[in-house]
Amino acid sequence: MKYISTRGQTEPLAFTAAVATGLAPDGGLFLPESLPDLSGRLADWGRLGYADLCGEFLREFATDLPDPALRDLVARSYRAFTHRAIAPLEQLGEDLFVLELFHGPTLAFKDFALQLLGNLYEHQCRARGETLNVLGATSGDTGAAAIHGLLGKPGVALFILYPDGRIAPLQERQMACTGAANVFALAIDGTFDDAQAALKEVFGDQAFRVQHRLAAVNSINLARVLAQGVYYLYAWLRLPPAKRANVEFVVPTGNFGNVLSGWLVQKMGVPIRGFKVATNQNDILYRLFTTGEYRLAPVAPSLAPSMDIQVASNFERFLYYHAGRDPAQVRTVMSAFKTAGVYRFDRFDADTFTASHCTDAEITGLIRQVYHKYGYICDPHTACGFKSIDRGRTSVVLATASPAKFPDVIQAATGRAPTHPSLEALKSRPIVKYPLRAEAATIKAFIAEHGV
Repeated sequence: MKYISTRGQTEPLAFTAAVATGLAPDGGLFLPESLPDLSGRLADWGRLGYADLCGEFLREFATDLPDPALRDLVARSYRAFTHRAIAPLEQLGEDLFVLELFHGPTLAFKDFALQLLGNLYEHQCRARGETLNVLGATSGDTGAAAIHGLLGKPGVALFILYPDGRIAPLQERQMACTGAANVFALAIDGTFDDAQAALKEVFGDQAFRVQHRLAAVNSINLARVLAQGVYYLYAWLRLPPAKRANVEFVVPTGNFGNVLSGWLVQKMGVPIRGFKVATNQNDILYRLFTTGEYRLAPVAPSLAPSMDIQVASNFERFLYYHAGRDPAQVRTVMSAFKTAGVYRFDRFDADTFTASHCTDAEITGLIRQVYHKYGYICDPHTACGFKSIDRGRTSVVLATASPAKFPDVIQAATGRAPTHPSLEALKSRPIVKYPLRAEAATIKAFIAEHGV
């Protein structure tokens, strides 16, 4: 299978080359040339554990990786998860389930893809005899997951941009307290959108990218989107059969990559009824799916900081399909949005999407409500998913992070402050971070000085 750019001006690449490239040279994002039909495989796959299911799913896409190598990469990627189910599906009510995605090394859903991506990069370094400089931007959880996916990997240096003062303190400590000599937590003055824009500009400099062997860990990377699709499939297979046909996955959403992964699985023949995009007060995607207008607004810091985003990178992948797989139309829309900060879809069809948004006050109230009604503690991002649950459907809310990462918010809402040993251990370690301006030139100079 080959992978093409949403903007249509890059030669198709094999899986490993598309993963290594990250952002396409034309500024677009990679997608499979075609999506496989998985509908005939579902009965057999229902008996598989998580790692085996992931291997079967990725075999459809990683066609240039030998099967033994792929299976080994996948098996190693999920050994550090602490729950035997990897992604347990917990039932709270008759038609209400929670898919827990926080049992990995950094207690967030990003571990599912970034443990795998770290192993993929290690495999590529060994196979090619090369080193890699890995660059990412994070609104909270991606950075820690990327770091822990690459810790101890030879020949790799990791540079993570994050908005200084705009992520939870424990999220920062997960990135800046590793003590690893090849990990650089780059605290930028600005928002996540500023960091993401600078990252894309760095990757847009093709000469620099090639010279310094840059690789991406953000959800612009194809492997991230594909790996995250597995847990939608896994959860669907574990629902009672009578509930599968009317299920809506409720996805706390910032950069659109997580919910896009599930939507692509639906397009591969898995009969998921729909998806609810649950946003916080930074609600560009809520406004898109309710008004048809994609318009920038200022980012307001919130209790759910990983969703404090206004430019949702993965929307471009959805746009590619919405535009009838027409790269010229994608280029037109993205150019207009970059120039004006707004684009209105005249005949925008939300397809299987609905949306909701939450203020900070509502987040606190939802955490309290879920705790009192079900005895279940959820983190601030997951709490957004409990707003306006559709009582006419089976709902699976994605629990994207452990509540232990946000103890102050949980304490205020429930009177309890959850803890986790791995987070407690960070509190006594020194923070090592590198303040930088969110400018491509500054970031490139830092990578040139500290990279491998």
